[in-house]
Amino acid sequence: MNAPADAVSRLRKLDACAVSDALDKLGLPSTVSHLPQRAGSRRIAGRAITVKLVAAADAPPVSGTPRHLGTTAVMLGGADDIIVVEQRTGLDAGSWGGILSLAAVQRGIAGVVADGPVRDIDEAREYDLPVFCRDLTARTARSRVVEAGTNIPIHVDGFDVAPGDFVIADNSAVVFVSASDIGRVLDAAEQIAAREAAMAKALLAGQPVTEVMGANYEHMLHTSAA
Repeated sequence: MNAPADAVSRLRKLDACAVSDALDKLGLPSTVSHLPQRAGSRRIAGRAITVKLVAAADAPPVSGTPRHLGTTAVMLGGADDIIVVEQRTGLDAGSWGGILSLAAVQRGIAGVVADGPVRDIDEAREYDLPVFCRDLTARTARSRVVEAGTNIPIHVDGFDVAPGDFVIADNSAVVFVSASDIGRVLDAAEQIAAREAAMAKALLAGQPVTEVMGANYEHMLHTSAA
């Protein structure tokens, strides 16, 4: 199934919780809760440009002039893209850094999600680049980790992420949605968001919270919005 042309713009109008609830409703893999937001203050949504890093000792020989890790992804990226990095080597080595953050901002990239350590986080904060990552470090990647590929399948906190999959991330969680599922996930998430908005409206109108969060709330994942 092809992704809807307006999928990113629709995703931007939601939050991670609504999308996570939609995945639950559809019985699909859900939420990554262990990659907190370390820089930037805004929610991000877009399509994944993936980067896989491996230990330098395990990397095959490179022919030609090697590129610094992450630079290919940055040059591919734009406003609808989020760079997603797998660095699960166990080594304390940066999977992303300050110069890459500046370059990403120049390209208009929406943000970065890294399953691994990120360095130069103060620079990312200065540039207001949203960064979600497992750990922080000051240690360089040089001689420790190298790029094994860009836009190849990766694993992030137990989830499979393919190039072009959809990502939404905020202070609650990071959520990945397969490109093949995005249409039905968006439909379900929009229904859930509409129902929650109606509940909030009822609460503001004076309806008791015990009524607002009664059967409506318990069955929200199993019924469509009015």
